[in-house]
Amino acid sequence: MSTLFLRTLRDDPSDADVDSAKLLIRAGYVRKIGPGLYSWLPLGLRVLNRIEAIIREEINGIGAQEVHFPAMMPREPYEMSRRWEEYGDNIFRFKDRHQADYLLAPTHEEMFTLMVKDMYTSYKDLPVTLYQIQGKYRDEFRPRAGMIRGRQFIMKDGYSFNIDEEGLKQSYAEERAAYERIFRRLGVDYVIVHAVSGPMGGSESEEFLAPMGIGEDTFALAPSGKAWNVEALTTPHMEDLDFSSVPAAQIRDTPDSATIDALVSQFNTLYPRPDGRGWEAADTLKNVIIAVKHPEGERELVAVGVPGDRQVDMKRLEASFSPAEIEEATAEDLQGHPELVKGYIGPGALGPQGRAAGNKDAVRYLIDPHIVRGSVWITGADSEGMHVQDLVYGRDFEADGTVEAVEVRHGDMSPDGSGPLSFERGVEIGQVFQLGLKYSKAMGLNVLNRDGKAVPVWMGCYGIGVSRVMSCIAELHHDDKGLIWPRSVAPAQVHIVATGKDDRAFAVADSLTKKLEEADIEVLYDDRPKVSPGVKFKDSELLGIPLIVVAGRDTADNGTVEIRDRATGEKAVVPAEDALGVISDILADA
Repeated sequence: MSTLFLRTLRDDPSDADVDSAKLLIRAGYVRKIGPGLYSWLPLGLRVLNRIEAIIREEINGIGAQEVHFPAMMPREPYEMSRRWEEYGDNIFRFKDRHQADYLLAPTHEEMFTLMVKDMYTSYKDLPVTLYQIQGKYRDEFRPRAGMIRGRQFIMKDGYSFNIDEEGLKQSYAEERAAYERIFRRLGVDYVIVHAVSGPMGGSESEEFLAPMGIGEDTFALAPSGKAWNVEALTTPHMEDLDFSSVPAAQIRDTPDSATIDALVSQFNTLYPRPDGRGWEAADTLKNVIIAVKHPEGERELVAVGVPGDRQVDMKRLEASFSPAEIEEATAEDLQGHPELVKGYIGPGALGPQGRAAGNKDAVRYLIDPHIVRGSVWITGADSEGMHVQDLVYGRDFEADGTVEAVEVRHGDMSPDGSGPLSFERGVEIGQVFQLGLKYSKAMGLNVLNRDGKAVPVWMGCYGIGVSRVMSCIAELHHDDKGLIWPRSVAPAQVHIVATGKDDRAFAVADSLTKKLEEADIEVLYDDRPKVSPGVKFKDSELLGIPLIVVAGRDTADNGTVEIRDRATGEKAVVPAEDALGVISDILADA
């Protein structure tokens, strides 16, 4: 440590917002140089290299082969897949001196596809799985949580290429199993969560989430043990309701009732229920107008009907419209639709009803699955201060389709019907996709099958956030004193601390360091001669190496060293000549 490029800090950085960022900076593993941008220092690189080595070992073990692409990519491949537009403001775009367009790649699906297209032409060439570990770039609007959500990050992205869907599913299963082995070896708890593919495209998609309170992803757990990303949750089918006894719908005068609360109050005052129960927000149907921004530039208005006691979840809703983006409709949007009376919008002016009334430009109408056929509602009557009562879905109005739109609640039924859902937060550390034919069709990746016919190749995509995983390990493995690295990724296995003014302690520490290195045990040796024992002990706890060996006063007086387990705090005092054997046994058992 007298020559190591390292400077530890006693205080937390003022701009670090999570424990992992604070500790990685304080312990000298990384340094922040800008929003979402970090430099790697020697100890940090040692941990990062160990993580990458575990990933490579497991991924190579399933037959994948490593390649490497430039981070700077030309515009044309991303136009072929339409992602140049779909990514919106989330990527870094720039022009070179010749005014040609480039981007800093967020992922490399296009280039992997074109590489295989360039080199392979026959089913005999397949299957093949390729991957790389490389820096990626995204123009995060609000970088946070250190390297968990940064603007430059290190990622393993891999792609499988198969002649048919069955082969894709086999490759997907192999990669998924390798991911489980990787995260177990890294010491990261994980939950496999059903997810939506988003702009990646494809069909089957699963995320590996590390459960922790700082996570941005909320996932839902069913009693069966299955888990879903909130955006991927689907509402279980609900049986149609009998509406035979429901009276005909009628218009009600409801002045100053443009909000759900005001509407419920009006109905309880003016039109109380005959059964004595008060009207509730759940009895109302609200229709929200959103603007869908399609990648081609079209801006489409869509009405979404949801129960009045539920809020619209814009992230869930946007997942259903991907790759388009959505936002609430503006006053300018509504100017072209005078039939949409703010606060009083009902199904009568929307979708099938609006078109049946002669409005060929009627706004498309989608409803949340919680609106069951036969259900009875109070909703807008498309006139200022007017609502309609006893409006039955399936009798009085229809929709153009359904869409998962509402916020999911604790206690909602799970999609598999096993029971009510509970919710946790987590950080996405990996994701696997069955891309299918999206990119091969878009980019003309075809091979000749056994019959000599050109067919598109089936693709899978598999990513791990390598630098994010390192932050997650730090977030999960620390205490109030510092980091506690799992042995599989620690920058060294043993941290030898020589203290005091007696040269005999340093001589023993020097000798033990050499013996451990000769036994292929990596050592960080604190040989700094004029640093106090207190500072050295604090540094050893902050750096988080699994075993700490102290050579100090007792070494000089009694010939013993103290071996501390950083994770458990257990200590053992052993003769210095036995230390090598004891340490070797501890590491072998681990």
